[in-house]
Parts: sequence; structure tokens; C-alpha cells
Amino acid sequence: MDFSTFDFNPSIAAAVQKCGYITPTPIQMQAIPHLLQGRDLLGLAQTGTGKTAAFVLPTLQRLQQGARKKVRTLILTPTRELAEQIHENIGQMVGKTGLRSCTVYGGVSKVSQVNRLKGGVEIVVACPGRLLDHINSGTIDLSDIEVLILDEADQMFDHGFLPDIRRILKHVPLERQSMVFSATMPGPIRHLVEEVLTDHITVQVDFEKPAETISHVLFQVEQSRKTALLKNILKKKDMATTLIFTRTKYKAKNLARQLQKAGLNATSLQGNLSQNQRKLAMDGFKTGKFNIMVATDIAARGIDVSGISHVVNYDVPDTAEAYTHRTGRTGRAEQSGEAFTFVTSDDGKIIKVVERTLGQTIRRETLADFDYTVVPVVSHPRKRNTGGAKRKPAAAGRKKSKSYRRAA
Repeated sequence: MDFSTFDFNPSIAAAVQKCGYITPTPIQMQAIPHLLQGRDLLGLAQTGTGKTAAFVLPTLQRLQQGARKKVRTLILTPTRELAEQIHENIGQMVGKTGLRSCTVYGGVSKVSQVNRLKGGVEIVVACPGRLLDHINSGTIDLSDIEVLILDEADQMFDHGFLPDIRRILKHVPLERQSMVFSATMPGPIRHLVEEVLTDHITVQVDFEKPAETISHVLFQVEQSRKTALLKNILKKKDMATTLIFTRTKYKAKNLARQLQKAGLNATSLQGNLSQNQRKLAMDGFKTGKFNIMVATDIAARGIDVSGISHVVNYDVPDTAEAYTHRTGRTGRAEQSGEAFTFVTSDDGKIIKVVERTLGQTIRRETLADFDYTVVPVVSHPRKRNTGGAKRKPAAAGRKKSKSYRRAA
């Protein structure tokens, strides 16, 4: 089966060929026929399986007919990076259709976004917060929306976007085609997704399991020795392009700095960066200026870098689904990849869950010449005054000195 089976408009078909798409991926093969028929759809597939093309191509086919220079498709994403990634992919697939898209997210000029919207676009790729800002300002009209798409739905709901999404839905016509795509979908979130969909089809392609091209390795190490172990591994193993995950923004920033001080080409991607800083980090990682990126889960949702050779879980993820999503950043397009996970004595429970999901016991490894010994922190108790002159109490009515008041 190839893409000609879908009978796309000649302009779209030419763009597909130019993109080098030949054989549809499983998620594309199963989702596109339903979407071309106008059905609502919940698509579950692991990262790197072609979800973006699965929802963009049928949408472009639909938009070929109908009004131009009106916002007819809305794509919601959790991060600015992912919004830009989808926007770039749309640019490659529109070909000579004349269809246009723009991005709407915070951290950049709202004025430039307003100007692009005034110029007329058919597709808007947006993050919820800034989109609501435009709605409240009257600078965007969603009354002509025909297609609503939620990408990375697990993160959209899991990171508190549900109230914003519900507010946005009030401005979108009830008569529409809706799609929800995600790499993971924990049970409690599934019923929330179904609020968006009507009489939908579910397409599920091994979304709980990472690609078979990924090898998995555990390193048992205590928290205080993680950074030292990471530096050793990065310097001694052949790790061309490495993505490292931490649990917090502060840790991502701090760890990247420590790696830089060790002479490694590292950068970080986390929520405290300005949009310009995020762009510099992403561009540097894509072009090879940095071969190491330290990121949090939500920031990494927009990372679309081909050829990531290694993923390192500096901090163990909270769920097996998150592990699947993280490690899915390597081993793409049938290339091999490695996933290293640093495990402390407190992580045994979640590792068992991950291994059940993988259907295998993860290989344990140690670095031969690395000292795993944890150096105990020695506290120095304050010396007691055992014989010298005792401090005289302050005389009644006399002001204590500044230094004495501070110590008290």
C-alpha cells in the first residue's frame, strides 16, 4: 500500500511525494480513511509514528473545498515548540494548494500574530493560553471552524489545560469534525477526551510499547552520584545526539550548566526560558551545535529532531506511559537507539511497571571504572562553651548590639 491509495488532490499528492512519503505508517494507514470520510477519531500511537501527517493530510484535502482566508481548522497543542513543529510540517504538505497556516502562542509578539490572522489563514496552530487571549480581545474568529484537532492530548489534559479547552470549545461550532491524537492515554484521561469527540472511531497502534528498535538499560545509582555517572557515560560511550530528561525545570537548567562546565556541548529546554532562548536551544540542537539537550517532559513535547541516538532518564518518570513517550524520541524511522535510566533505591516499583509494559526485564549495567560509593556528609556540631567566661546577659534597658540581635 502507498499514499496513492488515498486519492489525494493532485497538489497534495505532489507535496506528499516531495516530502518523500512512500508507504503509510500504521497510524496513517488506519486513521486517514476514516478522517477522509469526516469521522471523529481518537488516535493512539507511540511517538515518531507519523501522527502529524495522519491528521494534516485529510484536513488539507477537506480544506481544498470551501472559503479561503477564514480560520476553518484549529489545532491545539501543549507547547510552543510543538506548535512550530506542526506549522512547519503543514508548510511542507500544503504544496501548491494555496492554503496557509499560522501559529498562536505566548512569549512572542501578539501584534505580529494579529497581523497574520488579518492577512487570512485557513489553519491556526495554537497553545490554549494565548488563543484565549486572542478570543477575549476579539482578534480571532472561530465561528467558521470545521476541523478541531487536539495533539498530545495526554499533556493537554494532564498539565491543567482542560479548563482552557472547555472555554475554547464554547467558541467553536458544535457541527465540526474533531480529532484527538496522543502518544499515551492513561485511563482517567480517556473519558475527558471523549467530551470533545462525537460517535468517534478509535485507532490504536501499540501505543503503550516503545519501538522494538530501542534497547533499554538501567544504571543503579544513588541520587548524589547521578551527575558524576552521567558525565562519565557521556564521555566514554558513543552518544552522537542525546536527550536527557529531568523531573523539574530547575534541575534541567542546573544539570545543563554542570555538563557545560565539564566541557560538553549541552543546552536545556524548560519552561523558564523566553521564546527566543527556547528557539536558540532548539535550533542549536537541530543543527548539531549542541549534541546534548536536557529537558522536562512537557518542554520536550515539541522536540522533533531526527537521529537522536540516546535518551537518558536522569530522573525516572512517574508512569510507564511517560517512559514510553520519553524513550520514543530515539529509535525512530527504524533506526536503532538506546535508552538509559538512572534508578535509585526508591524507584523499584515504577521500574516493575515499566518492565511489565515492555514485556521484558531491562538489562542492568555498571560502568567498570566508576566509583558508585556515596560519600557521607559529615556534620560539624557546634562546640560547647565548657570552661571559658560566660556571656554576660544584656543589662536591663540596654540595647542589644546589631550582631547580638541577629543571632537571637
